[in-house]
Amino acid sequence: MNNQIDIYDLGFADYRDVWDLQRRAQQLLIKQKKARRDPPATSVSETAVNDMLFFVEHPHVYTLGKSGDQGNLLKGMAELAQIDAEFIEIDRGGDITYHGPGQIVGYPILDLDRHFTDIHKYLRTLEEVIIRTCADFGIETGRIDGLTGVWAGNEKICAMGIRCSRWVTMHGFALNVNTDLSYFNHIVPCGISDRAVTSMQKLLKKQVKQADVKKSIVNHLSELFGVTPKNKTIETEPELQISYL
Repeated sequence: MNNQIDIYDLGFADYRDVWDLQRRAQQLLIKQKKARRDPPATSVSETAVNDMLFFVEHPHVYTLGKSGDQGNLLKGMAELAQIDAEFIEIDRGGDITYHGPGQIVGYPILDLDRHFTDIHKYLRTLEEVIIRTCADFGIETGRIDGLTGVWAGNEKICAMGIRCSRWVTMHGFALNVNTDLSYFNHIVPCGISDRAVTSMQKLLKKQVKQADVKKSIVNHLSELFGVTPKNKTIETEPELQISYL
């Protein structure tokens, strides 16, 4: 069983471009599963497609999951343009959320056949990655029954939403590190009207080095999923290259 996860730090990138990248990566893993199940008559390359994790920081964007309510967007399109934000309806689960500068967004593209075929367990494991990461910085977080994501008291610090096809995941988590929380005032975050959002910066009362947070995330994700991380770049992976590079 393959136990390597390739880590790609995409820096600052457009949401739609990275959404396309995720779909490409997911299809590579699905194609590999199909080839192993129904091998062609000719020889197949032994080069494996590993699990992947994409780190990215997006420009201001509000995304609405397929089960979400557009009424939870409290601004019109013209008003969003005034705050340099856009609105995109996407294919993950969950309601509306915000992505923007100062936030660490992580997109694990995992073949759950390598780990466990249980979506609820997958989400709880992702939550545990973030809970342990926050603990590394002295922030106590946890879960709230019936609500996905990670919470510091009654305030959400990390939102989560995923899509899974043939047990290969995409989308993931958005951890508020040094995020401008005022952008959440334009939505009902995750469709939950009676709870607020927070960030590591707000709780610690200081800026937090994103590189240190990413390192902690990788360490805990690797431990909990039993994988070995390897840093890679898109430039060395022709099948993953997209327009913004």
